[in-house]
Amino acid sequence: MYIDVVPNRNSPPAVLLRESSRAGGKITKRTVANLSDWPMDKVDALRAVLKSDGPVDVVRRGDFDGFSIPRSLPHGHVVATLGAMTRLHITELLGLEPDVCKRVLALIAARILEPQSKLAMARAMSDASAHWSLAQVLGLPLTTTSDDLYEAMDAALDRQDAVEKRLVEQHLRDGSLLLYDLTSTYFEGHSCPLAKFGHSRDGKSGLLQVVVGLLCTREGCPVSVEVFPGNTSDPTSFTAQVAKVRAKFGLTNVIMVGDRGMITSALIRDDLQNVEDMEWITALRNSDIKKLRDQGAIQLGVFDKLNMAEIFSPDFPDERLIVCRNPLLAQERTRKRLELLAVTQARLEEVEERVKREMQPLRGNVEIARAVEKALGRHKMGKHFTLSIEDDSFSWTRDELSIEKEAQLDGFYVIRTSVPAQQLSADEAVAAYKDLATVERAFRTLKGVDLKVRPIHHRLEKRVRSHVFLCMLAYYVEYHMRQWLAPIIFQDDDRDAAAMARADIVSPAVRSDSAHHKIASKVTQDGMPVHSFQSLIGDLATISLNTITPKGNLPSFTMVTRPTPLQKRAFELMGVAAP
Repeated sequence: MYIDVVPNRNSPPAVLLRESSRAGGKITKRTVANLSDWPMDKVDALRAVLKSDGPVDVVRRGDFDGFSIPRSLPHGHVVATLGAMTRLHITELLGLEPDVCKRVLALIAARILEPQSKLAMARAMSDASAHWSLAQVLGLPLTTTSDDLYEAMDAALDRQDAVEKRLVEQHLRDGSLLLYDLTSTYFEGHSCPLAKFGHSRDGKSGLLQVVVGLLCTREGCPVSVEVFPGNTSDPTSFTAQVAKVRAKFGLTNVIMVGDRGMITSALIRDDLQNVEDMEWITALRNSDIKKLRDQGAIQLGVFDKLNMAEIFSPDFPDERLIVCRNPLLAQERTRKRLELLAVTQARLEEVEERVKREMQPLRGNVEIARAVEKALGRHKMGKHFTLSIEDDSFSWTRDELSIEKEAQLDGFYVIRTSVPAQQLSADEAVAAYKDLATVERAFRTLKGVDLKVRPIHHRLEKRVRSHVFLCMLAYYVEYHMRQWLAPIIFQDDDRDAAAMARADIVSPAVRSDSAHHKIASKVTQDGMPVHSFQSLIGDLATISLNTITPKGNLPSFTMVTRPTPLQKRAFELMGVAAP
């Protein structure tokens, strides 16, 4: 171990007690304790003790003579996460027997701190190989095994309905707006009855998967999650959620928001029209938008000056249609189409060259058609080309009329809703549909670098459901932590100002001046460094729980590293007492 002094921009340098080791030809460093608040004479004395080459009077001076530190555990991030869970009343929410509840709390916290298998988690809490203070803070036995954690998973699943009902009571009421979306996640294995082949949203079409449906408030706060077999269609899952909201949660008058692949015309006709007081918001498919244009319901010239207009069509009786045009989206779609046309054209030219070459030319209309189909299939641009295929020839031309006609609708989308205008204005309906982006953000957190719900290694159906449920609860905690910590992380902490700076609801969202300042300067208004959520958790982990053993017969005691100003600020924002 050694003392390392690290420059800290405009703040005093950080004085760290570190340990270095060599593995695989590389030197790795681990911070044992933060000594920034120590007087320099004590730091010098400890440095002399570590070097064992200082004068005897220096080595023995102060409080450093006659003790050792046999263990130092990362501690601050554990206190922060468990403190946030206490503030959110997760223990009362779970309603489990105390010992089991502690294990469930550990499972939830571990998804935020360090997602890992149950065996690895049990080892991380054991006395022999602990690498955080989770067991000590929760009062869990250091002999907790992976079987104990699996039993806790089963107990948590038994409480899912009650927990979700409590969350709905806290965050929703009749007349609320509910966001619903689906994702999929893949398996490592093939023995779970829920695992089926289906449309993979992860690009893992060769693996079995399950479908996960998430219900969120308009702000993106999760309240319910459900796992479906991997071959479940979007509309089927949506019908199940409507029944769940009404039967389990007792909400009879809500507005459900789903994308156009979920709330389809067939679903509206067969299911939703017969559900009393159930309103919905979705969008039209491109084919329906083209029909409205061809019928003259959408007057393209109107959108030279306007970005949004409400129209009526007899094809959609008793519904409101809100046509929107985003100029930036139009530019992006035009750019993408031109790129795809160029790539497809190059592939067709390759086929043409194969037919014309002298050595082993491509022959036969079946073989040529197969090569053309392969060239067109990847980018779905075949509709914009006119083809001529013979046994010994192949030619093509671009259908400019088709390209021009499709380009007319670039940037257009149509919001479709059953909500009356007196209940929800056109702007509010468009904003509600755009709020589905918060569910997509939740899926990125669940599946990405934070909570790592994928891949799934469980084999039993109940364990898969429990795994996804615990990940949702972890996201519930992280969602609130991000809101509280917004001033010191890369997240907009002044959304009202951002909303006011937006030109209109159709235009892309903008950041507030505060967010722009944080991104540009990488420091907060108080001059503190700005973190991502993950790097802030890592910073808090440098607050260590140190076990100190004096020489002689004196008992061991623990001492916690003093927090830095930034760490103190993080605990203040979360409303959690700093360790």
